[in-house]
Amino acid sequence: MMRSMFSGVSGLRAHQTRMDVIGNNIANVNTVGFKSSRVTFQDVFNQTIKTGSAPDVLGGTNPQQIGLGSAVGAIDVLHTPGGIERTDNPLDMAINGDGFFAVSDGTATYYTRAGNFHLDADGNLVTPDGMYVQMAGGGDINIDPTLYVSIVIDKTGQISGIQADGTVDPLDIIGLAKFVNPGGLEKIGQNMYRETISSGPPATGIVQPGQDGTGYLTPGALEMSNVDLSRELTDMIITVRGFQANSRVITTSDEMLQELVNLKR
Repeated sequence: MMRSMFSGVSGLRAHQTRMDVIGNNIANVNTVGFKSSRVTFQDVFNQTIKTGSAPDVLGGTNPQQIGLGSAVGAIDVLHTPGGIERTDNPLDMAINGDGFFAVSDGTATYYTRAGNFHLDADGNLVTPDGMYVQMAGGGDINIDPTLYVSIVIDKTGQISGIQADGTVDPLDIIGLAKFVNPGGLEKIGQNMYRETISSGPPATGIVQPGQDGTGYLTPGALEMSNVDLSRELTDMIITVRGFQANSRVITTSDEMLQELVNLKR
């Protein structure tokens, strides 16, 4: 069989994967705290037809090689900041800089950039899925809403409760975790990440916002998706054309094989 046909098949597979990633990015264009991904390709095997030679009586020659297609080289998560949307909800928080909110299901700790939190019936600060938001140093954040008429959070993560007579009580401090290699985190859905051997554990544990290189909080706001819709649509056009071109390689290779079969007639 012709090498070009198998190269075309590998190109189709690679471009299909890229289209899957682009589709997911576009689907999450309005997902709070979402980080887009990108696909990069790499060539695979190269068949050496003739090796190179050193200069002798005649000049040296370069090796002759035929490539055998492409493959997905990497699928990277781009942890660039997203836009900030003002909500004026006192329990909404956006991270202005590096870091992730740490949340727990009671067994394991996960990380997220989505700061759309609320208080449950027991006064725990939780995510929309019910995971407990962690304070600086670790531990669940609990607030008794019956004692306070309002809750205020400043940019350093300090939670304060305001009583009916105006007394301000400092409560827990929201914690942030920073990773040396955030691209190594594993997405597990629900805007959550899980640490891996590639990301390693948080560099300095769960700390107060603004410390150890973490960003400050923007209370009453949410970080939106960092998906650039114009770029995604442009990449989609390029991907479709690449898919079509590889399909054409397979079709043309098939026509050449058909010509060989017709030589018998």
